[in-house]
Amino acid sequence: MKQYLELERFVLENGTQKGDRTGTGTISTFGYQMRYDLAEGFPIMTTKRVPFKLVVSELLWFLHGDTNIRYLLEHNNNIWNEWAFERWVKSADYNGPDMTDFGLRAESDESFKAVYLEEMASFKARILADDAFAAQYGELGNIYGKQWREWRMSTGETIDQLADLIAMIKTNPNSRRLIVSAWNPEDVPSMALPPCHTLFQFYVADGKLSCQLYQRSADIFLGVPFNIASYALLTHLIARETGLAVGEFVHTMGDAHLYNNHIEQVKEQLTREPRTLPKLVLSDKPASIFDFDVADVTLEGYDPHPAIKAPISV
Repeated sequence: MKQYLELERFVLENGTQKGDRTGTGTISTFGYQMRYDLAEGFPIMTTKRVPFKLVVSELLWFLHGDTNIRYLLEHNNNIWNEWAFERWVKSADYNGPDMTDFGLRAESDESFKAVYLEEMASFKARILADDAFAAQYGELGNIYGKQWREWRMSTGETIDQLADLIAMIKTNPNSRRLIVSAWNPEDVPSMALPPCHTLFQFYVADGKLSCQLYQRSADIFLGVPFNIASYALLTHLIARETGLAVGEFVHTMGDAHLYNNHIEQVKEQLTREPRTLPKLVLSDKPASIFDFDVADVTLEGYDPHPAIKAPISV
């Protein structure tokens, strides 16, 4: 994963200080590309631990066309909680403690952090136990899964982009239209978080399937390691479905940024030496990638350095 460390180092040394939507501030660069040969091992961080089961459950959530955090919470996956929680605490139905700017306040105020954690725990428990509450406040809008599997047309009909993509790879692998887009301008205003990884394209050559992702906004320290692992896994799954070997994962980023409150963590990571990449193992039982469960996807030989914690900016 030297490519990723080179990205961190490049932005630290060459990036521009910029303000951002969250109020945290970033060091940013525009336009950066990394390439990973998937035959050399599964590209997951070894200079810090990435919780792979969270990567798997999130991707399967997308593949199912789901947009409600309940499925994620059932798999102990909390990576989308803050966006749903923000909608809840800003709603007219919420009558608890003031949660204005809860992310930044919890980072700097220990007494507020205890209140925030209590409110978040209550929110998560209610999502899991209360169907009506989950339907209203667990929903994130028409984000990735909805666009991938049920893109709504002006006629009222829907397009299953992912199923169509798989069919096209099988029947016309030389097509230059092997594309899935999550960026739907009509739906963006109603999404809890507009798609950061906006569009991906597949390419078939010499019996191998490669994938290129265009990511408009890339949180280098927290988000990008998940994105790399997720799209590498997606490429393996689509290759399995279409009877192809895996080729490359190409990661193209628009605004690639380091949040100002991640700089010390980045510097710590840059002191660590990368280790051998693990091997991805997919179960042969599911008939289709749409039938996969979390237990059907495992890594062999994953021996990373310890995790490095950092706050998320919402």
